[in-house]
Parts: sequence; structure tokens; C-alpha cells
Amino acid sequence: MITGKYPSLRLRRNRKNNWSRRLVEENNLTPNDFILPIFLIDGKNKKLPIKTMPDVFRYSLDKLSYVVDNAIKKGLPMIALFPSTDKKKKNEFGTEALNEDNLVCRALQIIKKRYKNKIGIMCDVALDPYTSHGHDGILKNSYVLNDETIEILIKQSLLQAEMGCDVLAPSDMMDGRIGEIRKSLDKNGFEMTQILSYAVKYASSFYGPFRDAVGSKGSLKGNKNNYQMDFRNNDEALREVALDIKEGADMVMVKPGLPYLDIIKLVKENFKIPVMAYQVSGEYSILSNGINKGLIDKNVILESLISFKRAGANAIVSYYADRIDEIIE
Repeated sequence: MITGKYPSLRLRRNRKNNWSRRLVEENNLTPNDFILPIFLIDGKNKKLPIKTMPDVFRYSLDKLSYVVDNAIKKGLPMIALFPSTDKKKKNEFGTEALNEDNLVCRALQIIKKRYKNKIGIMCDVALDPYTSHGHDGILKNSYVLNDETIEILIKQSLLQAEMGCDVLAPSDMMDGRIGEIRKSLDKNGFEMTQILSYAVKYASSFYGPFRDAVGSKGSLKGNKNNYQMDFRNNDEALREVALDIKEGADMVMVKPGLPYLDIIKLVKENFKIPVMAYQVSGEYSILSNGINKGLIDKNVILESLISFKRAGANAIVSYYADRIDEIIE
């Protein structure tokens, strides 16, 4: 046997056995790391598949307990509600967002009455599920108005808080909305309602299946480039996060996830604030369709999710969350 040609320190020694690999692993996943998105739809006894998102469904409110029961059983700390609003209820101002009998408000009341605080509820604060033009705010001459939109978002946030929402998640990307929402919440006795700001939300082509799920894809006029971030920028992400923290954000979101691991790491290292990552619909559908067609192994799911933790994400919004026990077994 030849000796003296090899290093005395062999990193492969720690990789030889399964037990030793587990002993030194640096990142891992538990159910606590996940938020489950749930799509809501009007009607009764409905569980409707979403063509562009394999194994993801829209649920009528009478089916909601099945989904929430499963989430609690899996040990998930929070769910996120997204409505698929009937076209007849949409208009250019998104006034359905302020209807106390809308899908999200009714779902909040049902969940809080049945489950109390057994699981957290996150609600999207934005107008795109409710506007006839598919944008996140008031549209004028193809431009989304900032301040006028914020006035509606304040009312939407307060309504959701009154209905029992635990974590408000403004995803609209209007300047200054976090501060104004925080002031309104505090003034009205909701000092402990948390804000998870979509501080870093890029104008991305990965959102298509989600827009299909909430029914805004066909109605979207133009694009969202004049308010969502340019995917070519990273310094701008730090400026966005700094502003939202100053205005009162408790947590921040980076969206999309996998193509923006560098941004997740950048935000975490610079601010030490809880950072959430959204494994968006396009990412999910690419992976799931690839697996279903036999093009890639199902272990890519775990690999992609671990990458979020490795980058510094505290938790991940993922459509795989309700199957996480199968993924991390």
C-alpha cells in the first residue's frame, strides 16, 4: 500500500456512514419550517384541481376543516389563505377586498371558531384577487397608484385583523404601506397582530400557475414591472427590507425562492430578521411535472427545500407543506 501521498485530513471520513453524516449535517427540515398555502373558492362540497399545479386544489369553505385538520396533524405552524374570487365580484377598485363576507373573512371566522390558536393564519394583503384588471392596486393609465392603493390596503388589513388574522402579509409592493398599516393596527387595538412584509417581491415569470389558481391570470392587463422589483437588482432588495423594518415589519418575505437564494442570504446576513422564502407556483409546477414525467427524481424536492434553509430562510411557503412528512422521512 502506497503511503505518504494522501492528506491526513480526509473529509470523506465523516461521509462514510449514514449515522456520521447525520451527526455532522448542518441544515435540516422539520414541519416547523413550513407554511401551507390554501386556495379558497365559493360554493359547497368543492375540491377543484388546478390544472397548472399538480396535486393542488381549490376548496370550498365546507371542505376547509379537512385541510386544516391535516395541517395541524402534520405539525405545521401556519397556513396562508388565498381566495379565487368570482369574476362577478371583481371591479377596477377591488372593493370585494373590503367585504366582511368575502371568502377570506368567512374562512378566518370558521378557522378561529373551530381551532382557536392551534394554528396560525396568514392573509395576503393586496388587491389582485379582487380587481378586474388583475393588478395589486388602483390602476390609472396603466400605472398602479401608490397612495390611493395604500388607503384601501389599510382598510383591508384592519378588516382581516378584526376577523382573526394572526399575520398580515402585504404583497402589493406599494411604498410606505407597512408603516401605515402598522399605525392603523396599533390605533385600533391590534398591537399584537404581526406583519410579514413581502419586502422583496420580484416581477417574475414564475407566478403564472398561482395567477391561474386565484383567477387573475386571464384578466391581468400588462405586467407588474412598475411596482414589483427588477430581477436584475440585489442592492435594491436591501433598501426595500431596511425601509419595511423601519416601518414596523416583524418578518420579511423573499419571493420567488429558488432563483433568489442569493437574496435570501443577503437579507439574512444584513438584518438578522426572520426571513421567509416563497417556493412559488412556477417552481412547484416545474418540479412536480418533472417528477411526474420521470425526468427527475422526487428527491429534488428535499434538495430544493434544504437550499432555502442553507441560504438562511427561517421558514418556507410551499405547496409541498402538507406532504412534508413524506419528503423528510
